[in-house]
Amino acid sequence: MLLTPTSRRVLSKELLDVLIRAGLVAVLAMFCFRIFAPFLNLMVWALILAITLYPLQARLRRRFANKDGLTATLIILIAFVVILVPTYLLGVAVGDSIEHAKDMFKSGEFHVPPPADSVASWPLVGQKVHDFWQQASTDLTGLAQKFAPQLKEAGLALLGTITGLGAGLLLFFAALIVAGILMAYGALGHKSAVEIAARIFGPENGSQIAGLCTATIRAVAQGVVGIAFIQMLLIGVAFIVMGIPGAGLLALAVLLIGIMQLPATLITVPVIAFVIVTEGANVMTIIFSVYVFVAGLADNVLKPMMLGRGVAVPMPVVLIGALGGMVTGGVIGLFIGPVMLAVGYQLFWRWVRDPNQPPPVEIQEQKQS
Repeated sequence: MLLTPTSRRVLSKELLDVLIRAGLVAVLAMFCFRIFAPFLNLMVWALILAITLYPLQARLRRRFANKDGLTATLIILIAFVVILVPTYLLGVAVGDSIEHAKDMFKSGEFHVPPPADSVASWPLVGQKVHDFWQQASTDLTGLAQKFAPQLKEAGLALLGTITGLGAGLLLFFAALIVAGILMAYGALGHKSAVEIAARIFGPENGSQIAGLCTATIRAVAQGVVGIAFIQMLLIGVAFIVMGIPGAGLLALAVLLIGIMQLPATLITVPVIAFVIVTEGANVMTIIFSVYVFVAGLADNVLKPMMLGRGVAVPMPVVLIGALGGMVTGGVIGLFIGPVMLAVGYQLFWRWVRDPNQPPPVEIQEQKQS
């Protein structure tokens, strides 16, 4: 079909109008994103917290005459208390420990006990460990001066980590407040989420995709907190039975680093070393060390069991999404990764099993023959 010059001009004009509109929309979207970008992490965290806590909101609202605002406020206040009190106790304990260590160094009471002769017989590193330990027990000041640059770098790294944790905690508290606002309008938010999903993925998929995203976020959140809580119990009981100083605070630290997806061995390995150095290698300390070390690795077994519960996709999809998202996007990626992978998995299999697709050409030729 040949187009007349007039038709060509009309099509060119329409195409130009479409391109101009698309360009303006792209520019508007870019400016909106740049304005919203500083609050992106805050809003993502708030959305994750709101989705995770909303089932509790739905249960409690019946007891408060369906007052969503009051129920959400009460939940957020309880969450603040639950997080702030242990954090304050942990900070006070750490501060007291630092002050105590400084006083011991200044008074000269602190000393490292000399190593046992058997340390030198350890394979590969025994002699080096023995010499280093011996120097620490006889000339700790000289050893500290020798490694002063490394100690300074380690101190700066530790200070940066503490500062980052403080900033992250402030962000989390702000996200809790925003999450309370989102929960107060939970029904409207769910309706909007379904409409957005229906617009993107089609009316027939909107409700299911929105439900899948919600279930995945809740499964990951409950799995992360649940696993961290189980590890805290397993390790905390052993600390208390063994009489470790500050056992409760150390168990609380295990819970916090578990929620942050850091390995519990950051706590268990130094405690094991402390017990062996102070009490020696006997049957009790060996059993304690093996048990605590294994309990610190329990998350590697529990994650595959708990992360995929209640989600309409296979557990390996959620697990791979959580681990991959954690590697590429940090703690937020731990939630975004499974959601993206679960949605992609569902859409892929819907496309594969779509009965409205025409059969391949080879099948059509076979039917015609």
